[in-house]
Amino acid sequence: MTKPFSQPCENNKLPIANVLKKAFSQSQLALEIGSGTGQHAVFFAEQLPHLEWQPTDQQIYLEGIHQWLADYSGENILSPLELDVSQDKWPIKRVDAVFSANTLHIMSWSMVEDFFHGVRKVLRSGGVCCIYGPFNYEGEYTSPSNAQFDQWLKRRDPASGIRNFEDVDRLAREAGMFLVEDYIMPANNRLLQWQMLDM
Repeated sequence: MTKPFSQPCENNKLPIANVLKKAFSQSQLALEIGSGTGQHAVFFAEQLPHLEWQPTDQQIYLEGIHQWLADYSGENILSPLELDVSQDKWPIKRVDAVFSANTLHIMSWSMVEDFFHGVRKVLRSGGVCCIYGPFNYEGEYTSPSNAQFDQWLKRRDPASGIRNFEDVDRLAREAGMFLVEDYIMPANNRLLQWQMLDM
């Protein structure tokens, strides 16, 4: 298998890392949902050496993630776990932080709901959840390129598409989190940071 590579991951990794350094400064174990190629996992583990980084994805992506991890000389990335957000029991019990990039618009809406139900189960009180990707606001696209991207997504899979910020924030609040920051990111993306209420 050829080592997987994503150009968008290369383009956005530094801006995301700059936010995570602040958002995850008090965290020890971070769960990445939908690690894809594994590029983000390696870069963020390198940039946040105080953290243990737990990559996860569906089974078909794990071999590619292992290839990226094989080239990493640090010791703060855990072996990737198979995770489907719709499964009832996730393969990890408790984490301080959750990160996911460019996943919610690929999932069906029921999977997005499952995503937040799962986060509620594993994220500790006071823990931080950061999600990167494109979002609509009050049902409106933030750029013509996002409108074109959404049309492309829906042609490929009618259940996918750019999500409304308000709908996603409602799911986060129902999962016991409150919005800390909505960061404007390059290429018409956002990074949304929530925190789990102290129970």
